[in-house]
Amino acid sequence: MSRTITARSGRNAAGGDANRWAVLVVLCVSLLLVALDATILHVAVPSLTENLRPGATELLWIVDAYPLVCASLLILFGTLGDRIGRRRVLLLGYGIFGLASAVAALATEPWVLIGARALLGVGGAMIMPATLSIIRTVFPDRRERATAIGIWTAVAAIGAAAGPVLGGFLVEHYWWGSVFLINIPLMALILPLARRLLPESRGSAEGPWDVLGALMAAAGVLGCVLGVKRAGAGEPLLSVLTAGPLLAGALLLVLFVRRQRRRAHPLIDMRLFSRPAFTTSVGCIVLAMLALVGLELIAIQYLQLVLGLSPLETGLRLLPLTFAAMAAGATGSYTLRRIGPRRMVGWGFLLTAAAVLLLTFMGQHDRPLLLTVGFVLLGFGLQTTLFSAYESMLSEAPPRSAGGAAAIGETSYQLGAGMGIALLGSVMNAAYAPGLADVPGVPAAASGAAANSLGEAYQVAERLGGTAGEALHTAARHAFVDGLHLTLFVSAGLLLAGAAMALRLPRVMECPVDVEAAVEEAAAEAAAEAEAKAEAEAVRGAAPAVAPAPARDVVSGPTLVPGQPVSSPADTAPAAAPQDPPRPLPGGGQAGKMSGAATRAR
Repeated sequence: MSRTITARSGRNAAGGDANRWAVLVVLCVSLLLVALDATILHVAVPSLTENLRPGATELLWIVDAYPLVCASLLILFGTLGDRIGRRRVLLLGYGIFGLASAVAALATEPWVLIGARALLGVGGAMIMPATLSIIRTVFPDRRERATAIGIWTAVAAIGAAAGPVLGGFLVEHYWWGSVFLINIPLMALILPLARRLLPESRGSAEGPWDVLGALMAAAGVLGCVLGVKRAGAGEPLLSVLTAGPLLAGALLLVLFVRRQRRRAHPLIDMRLFSRPAFTTSVGCIVLAMLALVGLELIAIQYLQLVLGLSPLETGLRLLPLTFAAMAAGATGSYTLRRIGPRRMVGWGFLLTAAAVLLLTFMGQHDRPLLLTVGFVLLGFGLQTTLFSAYESMLSEAPPRSAGGAAAIGETSYQLGAGMGIALLGSVMNAAYAPGLADVPGVPAAASGAAANSLGEAYQVAERLGGTAGEALHTAARHAFVDGLHLTLFVSAGLLLAGAAMALRLPRVMECPVDVEAAVEEAAAEAAAEAEAKAEAEAVRGAAPAVAPAPARDVVSGPTLVPGQPVSSPADTAPAAAPQDPPRPLPGGGQAGKMSGAATRAR
C-alpha cells in the first residue's frame, strides 16, 4: 500500500476504538482556534479603525489578508502533508499561528497588522487541510466519519459563537489587540496534546513532489482572488490592477491543471473532478460562502453602526445564529442518513435563502424578534448545507488523496469567503455611495470622504457639526440600510443557484466498505498477532516439557460416569509412533490471517 500510518499499532494509528475520538477532540480544538480568529476580528473592526486609522483599502486588506493568503496556500500545504506527514505540517502550523498572533496583537501600524494577518493565513493553510485529511484517515467508515464531521462543524459554530462575544468583551475591557492574544493560551494547550495523541499519516510517496505545480496553484489562486478584491474595492474591472491579476491567475490555474493531467504522480488527482458528487460539493461550498461571508461583515456593521449596539451586545445578538449552526452540525449525520445529500444540501440552501429574504425587513430601528428568527434560520440552513457538502466531498476522495481533497474543499471555502467579501462589498458600495452625493449643506469633499464607509461618514458628520452634520449622519444611515437590502437580495439569488446545483448530488448516502483502510487495519492486526504468537512459541520452546493438561469436558468428549475413571481415546488407541513437531508456515501463519482479513474487508 502507498499510504503509511505511523503509530504503535495498526489499529491505534488508524484511529482505533481507544484513541480515534481523542484524536477528533484535538482536531476540533485546532478548528476552534482557526474559527475564533476568523470571527473575532469582525467585532473589533470599529475599534481598530479608530486607533490605527487605516484607509478603506488598508481596512479591506486587514480583513482579507488572512483568507486570501490562506486560500492561496491550501493546496501547497495540503499536498505537502500527504507527502511528508500531516501531523508534522499541523504542528508547524500551530507554531506559525501563535507567532503571528503575538505580532498582530502588538501592531501599531496598519501594514504591520496586514503582514501579521498574512502570516496567520500561512498558519491556517497548514492547519485546516491537515485536520480534515486526518479525520478522513482515522474514520474509514462513512457513518462514523459523518458523525465526526458533524462534531467538527459544530465546533466551528462554537468558535463562531465565541468569537464575537469574546471579542466584544476584550474590546470593551482592554484594547483591540487583545483579540489576537486569545490564541496564545490555546496554543499552549493544544501543542502538547497534539504531539502526544495525533497519529502521523501520509498519502502516496511515489514520485517527486511537484514544487513548481504547488507554486503555480498558489500564485494562480492568489491572482484570481486579488483581482476580485480590487474590483470589490471599486477599481475598474478593465484596469491593469484588476484585470492583470485576474488574467494571470486564471492562466496559471489552467497551466496547473494541464500539468497535473500530464504528470504520472500529480499533486491532485484531477480525476476527482470527473465525479459529479465531488465537483458539485465543491461548487456548493463556494456558493454558500460567496453568499454569506461578506453579508456577515455587513450585518455586524449594521448592528454596531446603525442600531448602536456595543461590541459585546453585537456578539450576543449573533449567538442564536451560531447556536442553530451547532444544532445542525450535531444532528447532521442522522439527517444525512435519513434524507440523503441531495435533499439535505438543497433544503439547506432554500432555508438559508428564506432567512436572508426575511432579514430584508430590517430597517432604521431595532427589531430583536425579527433578527433572532432570521439568524436562527440562517445558521441552521448554512450549517446543514456546508456539513453535507463537506461530507460528500471527502467521501468521494480515496484516503491516499485525503490531503489534496481537503485542500480543495478548504480552498473553495476560503476562495468563496474572499470573493464574497469583495462581491457583496462592491454591491454594498455601489448602492451606498450614491446616497451621499447630494446631501444639502455638505461640501463635495466631505461627501466623498463619507462615501468610503459608514464609520467614516459618522466621523465626517461629527467634524461638520450643526445641521449639515446631522443631515449627513441621517443620509449615511439610510444609504447603508438601502445598500444592505440590495446585498441581501443578491445573496438570496446566489443561494437559490446553489439549491439548483444540489440536484446533481446523490439521492442517498451510500456507505461502501473502505477496502483499502480495512485491509491495512486487518494486516496490521495479523502482523501483531503473528509476532505475539512467534514470541510465545519461542518461550514455549525454551521451557522444559510438562505433563499434558487434563482433558476438558466438551460436547464431543467421552461420557462421564460417576465413580468411574474418565477414559479418553488415548487410553484405548494403540500408541502412535513419535512424530516431529509440526513446522509453522512462513511468517507464523500470517498468510492465512491476511487472506481472512482481506476477505472480511471485502
